[in-house]
Amino acid sequence: MSARRSLSWPITLAIVMIVLLVALAVGWVLQSVIAAWQDTGPRGVYWTLLSIGSTFIALLIVGVVLYLILSIKAINLTQRQSNFIDSVTHELKSPIASMKLYLQTLNRHHVSHELQADFHRFMLEDLARLDHLINQMLDAGRLDADHRTEDIEDVELSALLRDCAAAVCLNYRVAADIVHFDLQPCAVTGRRVDLDILFRNLIDNAVKYAGSPPRVEVQLRMNDKGQALARIADNGRGIPYHLRRKIFGRFVRLGSELERDKPGTGLGLYIVRTLVERHRGHIRVRDPEEGAGTVFEVQLPGKAIALAVGIVN
Repeated sequence: MSARRSLSWPITLAIVMIVLLVALAVGWVLQSVIAAWQDTGPRGVYWTLLSIGSTFIALLIVGVVLYLILSIKAINLTQRQSNFIDSVTHELKSPIASMKLYLQTLNRHHVSHELQADFHRFMLEDLARLDHLINQMLDAGRLDADHRTEDIEDVELSALLRDCAAAVCLNYRVAADIVHFDLQPCAVTGRRVDLDILFRNLIDNAVKYAGSPPRVEVQLRMNDKGQALARIADNGRGIPYHLRRKIFGRFVRLGSELERDKPGTGLGLYIVRTLVERHRGHIRVRDPEEGAGTVFEVQLPGKAIALAVGIVN
């Protein structure tokens, strides 16, 4: 449905511009005829046609500009889709080729039990990578159609953030202590699965692009406006200021697919932005107070939970 809507605007605009061009051509012919006998004919007709023709020219210019803008957007979308296909192809081929190599080695050669165990572990990691890729694509595909209101509940964010961080660290085989928490218990009304996808993508991004040694900070507070404010910060290279709005687009990944050193599809932050807006929240990218890195701030309507102390680690 969204693809049809994106095509309807350029097609409609092109038809309108063609009609305007034909009308302008006919009017210009009439204008020439009127000009030939303007000394004897009524001059009001001349000025009327001139005004109509000038209006049509202005509309045609506006249409050309709009059509150019829509064409540039279509070209950019095509480029992003091409990058998406390249990245997905790479993400699919790499683990498949790896598992094929391990299976061929196990089938053709006698290997020790220790090496067999390593091969099985590597293959499970490749399967987990494929599963993550497929789930992310399915999540993106369901966003436009999935507006269900069932399963709405008050979700306690501090526990959910810890669970998301643990799952991401396990997926990347990194120590759980690279993620540091400063959490004030609070709840957000929404679907638990959506909030889990939202924050797992953000923490996944932070762990993936963290510096060396990696450090990720996850903070959760209630602000003065009664909103839950979650901050996920890393110590990576950061995101240039002029690209911070662009990164939330569908299929957007910075740089060239052939030069990447991190896996991905360009869907994670698009999913995050869509889910934040669905929960009537806001997301923005900021610089850390000191050093390099990126900070994602998510504001969601929330409410504090009456506990004696917050959770700090």
